[in-house]
Amino acid sequence: VGNYKRTVKRIDDGHRLCNDLMNCIHERARIEKGYAQQLTEWAKRWKQLVEKGPQYGTVERAWCAFMSEAEKVSELHLEVKGSLMNEDFEKIKNWQKEAFHKQMMGGFKETKEAEDGFRKAQKPWAKKLKEVEAAKKAYHAACKEEKLAISRETNSKADPALNPEQLKKLQDKVERSKQDVLKTKEKYEKSLKELDNATPQYMENMEQVFEQCQQFEEKRLRFFREVLLEVQKHLDLSNVASYKNIYRELEQNIKTADAVEDLRWFRANQGPGMSMNWPQFEEWSADLNRTLSRREKKKASDGVTLTGINQTGDQVSQPNKHSSSVSVQSNTVQSVQSSYNPFEDEEDTGSTVSEKEDNKIKNVSSYEKNQSYPTDWSDEESNNPFSSTDANGDTNPFDEDTPPAMEVRVRALYDYEGQEQDELSFKAGDELTKMENEDEQGWCKGRLDNGQVGLYPANYVEPIQ
Repeated sequence: VGNYKRTVKRIDDGHRLCNDLMNCIHERARIEKGYAQQLTEWAKRWKQLVEKGPQYGTVERAWCAFMSEAEKVSELHLEVKGSLMNEDFEKIKNWQKEAFHKQMMGGFKETKEAEDGFRKAQKPWAKKLKEVEAAKKAYHAACKEEKLAISRETNSKADPALNPEQLKKLQDKVERSKQDVLKTKEKYEKSLKELDNATPQYMENMEQVFEQCQQFEEKRLRFFREVLLEVQKHLDLSNVASYKNIYRELEQNIKTADAVEDLRWFRANQGPGMSMNWPQFEEWSADLNRTLSRREKKKASDGVTLTGINQTGDQVSQPNKHSSSVSVQSNTVQSVQSSYNPFEDEEDTGSTVSEKEDNKIKNVSSYEKNQSYPTDWSDEESNNPFSSTDANGDTNPFDEDTPPAMEVRVRALYDYEGQEQDELSFKAGDELTKMENEDEQGWCKGRLDNGQVGLYPANYVEPIQ
C-alpha cells in the first residue's frame, strides 16, 4: 500500500528534468557565444598586428587568411548559439508548459490525477487487507491464549492442593480458547479469501492507472530523444557545408603564398627596381609647398610660417630632417582624433597571452612597418647642425628651447593609436618614459621600451608611484 508514490513522483521528476535540460543547453549556448567572441577579438587584434607589421605580399595574405577563418567560424558558432536558444531551448520550454499544468494550491494537475487514480483503485483492496490483518491478529491472540490455558491445566493436575471445582474452571477455559481459535481461524481464512478474490480486480485497476502514467512518461522520453537529436545536429559543424568550405578556402589561400612573387614585389617596390627620384636643379619659387610638423598641427597658424621644401615625384617623399617651421601661436587647437574611447570598458577575452605582451608586440610591429628611413646623410654627422638622433626625424632645430626635464616613468591610462608618424602608439597599462614635460597644447614627448621616441597626449598617462 502506498508504493504507487514512486510512479507519481516520476511525474514531478519529469518537470524538473525539463528544467535541467534547458539549463544544460543554456550553458552550452553561453560557451558557444563566448568562444565566438574570443575568436572575433583574436582575429581583429592579430589582423591589425599583421597588417601593421613588416610582413608583406602573398605570405601576408596567407597569414591573414587565418583571421578570416576565425571570423567565419565565429559566425557559425553564433548560429549554433542561436539555434540552441531560439529552437531547442524554446521547444523544451513550450513542451513543458503544455505537458505540466500547475495548480493554484501547488503541485501539478497531472500529479494529482495520478495520485487520485492510484488511491481510488487501491482503496477497496487496502480496506480488505486491513480486515485480513485484524483477523490474523485475533487468530494469533486466540492461539496464544489456548496455549496458555492448556499449560495452566497441565500444571494444575500435578498440584494436589487444587479442588475439583478449580480444575473444572481451567478445563472450561481450555475448551473456550479452543473454540475461539476455531472461530478466529475461520474468520481469518474468510477475510483472506475475500482479499484473494479482490486482488485481480485491484491489479487491473492499478495497472490501468499505471499505464496512463507510463504513456505520459513515454511522451517525455520520446520528446527528450527528439530534442537531443536536434541539439546534436546543431552542434555538429562537420556536416555543415560552409564549415568545410572555410578550411578548403584557408588551405587554398595558404598554398597561394609564393616566395618568388613576394621577393619580386619587394625588389620592384622597395629595392633596386623602385622608381628613383634623383636630385635635379630647382629654381626658387615664391609658391613653396608647405608642411607642418605634428606640433604645428596642434596650433593654427595666423602668422608667417617657414617650411622646408619637399620634393615631389613618382614615389612618396621621405621625411626631411632639414625641414623646419616656425609659426605664431593661435587660440585655435586642432582636436586629437582617436578611434578608441577611453570611457568604454574592455571585455576580458580570456587570452592566454598577457595584455602587456600583446601590446609590446603590437607596438613593435606597428613601428617596424610604419617607420620611415631618413634620406639625408653627411660625411661629418657630428658637425651637422641639422642632424637628429630622433628615430622618427621630428626634431626641429628652429623649435624654441625646452627646459630640460628629468625622465619619468609613466603608465598609460587608455589605448592610443598614433595618428601621425611622430606619435607613439600604446595600450592601457603599458609603461613608457616621459622625456619632456607637457607643452601648451597638452602633448608630451616620450620613449617606449622598444626605443621608439615620439609624442603622446599628456592626459593619457599617469606617473608610476
